[in-house]
Amino acid sequence: MGRKFFGTDGVRGTANIHPMTAEMALRIGAAVGRYFRNDGKNNHRVVIGKDTRRSGYMFENALTAGLTSTGMNVLLLGPVPTPAVGLLTNSMRADLGVMISASHNPAVDNGIKFFGPDGFKLSDQAELELEELIIKGVEPAQAMNIGRAKRIDSGRFRYIERIKSSLPSSVPLRGMKVVIDCANGAAHKTAPEALWELGAEVIPIGVSPNGSNINSGCGSTHTQAAADAVVAHGADVGISLDGDADRVMIIDETGHVADGDQIMGLLAHRWALQDRLRGGALVATVMSNLGLERFLASKGLNLERTSVGDRYVVEAMRKGGFNLGGEQSGHIVMTDYATTGDGLLAGLQFLEAMAETGKPASDLTKSFETVPQLLKNVRYELGQTPLETAGVKSAIASAEAALVGKGRLLIRKSGTEPLVRVMAECEDAALLERTVDSVVDAVASAL
Repeated sequence: MGRKFFGTDGVRGTANIHPMTAEMALRIGAAVGRYFRNDGKNNHRVVIGKDTRRSGYMFENALTAGLTSTGMNVLLLGPVPTPAVGLLTNSMRADLGVMISASHNPAVDNGIKFFGPDGFKLSDQAELELEELIIKGVEPAQAMNIGRAKRIDSGRFRYIERIKSSLPSSVPLRGMKVVIDCANGAAHKTAPEALWELGAEVIPIGVSPNGSNINSGCGSTHTQAAADAVVAHGADVGISLDGDADRVMIIDETGHVADGDQIMGLLAHRWALQDRLRGGALVATVMSNLGLERFLASKGLNLERTSVGDRYVVEAMRKGGFNLGGEQSGHIVMTDYATTGDGLLAGLQFLEAMAETGKPASDLTKSFETVPQLLKNVRYELGQTPLETAGVKSAIASAEAALVGKGRLLIRKSGTEPLVRVMAECEDAALLERTVDSVVDAVASAL
């Protein structure tokens, strides 16, 4: 059975357009409230965090109304990073955590992500069951059993302390100049405060949210601003987060940007040498570069690949007993410390490597040589199915045949945006571009 509302990371779309409307948020809140409060008792609670989008106020209120209508007690955290919601759901003994965010998407988008009582994202099966409740509707609680709502002002401070505890006290950051780009998003206060408290000289950018500038010309998907700041200030390193701070890109002292694959390669090798890497493997998605796989193999380590989406990475990690995983896009998951991707946490692990080795960031951001990889996106309208047309299927088959023994091709629909993503890897640059363009052209023609 296909999912109607949930993508690879919750429900997401443009604010005030189905399914991201206040009415739907109310229905979603009521459905998830009934799902987790199914015994009629009034001791159930949910924590809700959000990023800095203007529409966050609307969805926060609508979700709160839906949840309290079914008897859930709501604890409102305000703007906090997504990993803080996972942490606080568990530490505050809540039955459910909700994050209102569209992550790296533009400000006009928004989304709703859910965490179970253990702080991990909900399973596919749970989301399917929730969709049934959303469609059918649920009975509200009796008047005397309506839930309460309360604002919690200490959420970000609890998260900061947890983040700081991941860095050994023997690893000082004094004398280290760090640019931190918070994408005008959820970490605009937590990330600079945590780094400052750990002793770093902090140069913050992207810390003036106004409701409409999240991820705009800044953050992990627009790293030029951070790269320019690193060079201009003579900083040792830059840490660039996305709107909800579950992704990170690292910028070295020259302004060069390292993606999630390079960061994961560094951490996997370091952790293996320290006997910290459980299972002798890193978990990553099918999007991760072939160069990462070759690098790990040269160190006697394995790469376990999953479908795209950090939730699938986490599921594979929990099933296989692994403690390090992530995505090329910058989700880095370290289950020794967190239940989901945490950009600031990964940044601190990188700073620890710098402090312990005495090496500059430029030496640590190039763990391996990447195999040339080309990714192009084609936007489509909701309801269109370009991958099902005969012309596109034929183009894909021809491209795959051309890459046999030379590389690989991956075509998929994005789980967070209406995009067809066409990616290929091949050491023959001309063949790489030719095969990707052939599929992109076919998809565009089908639209």
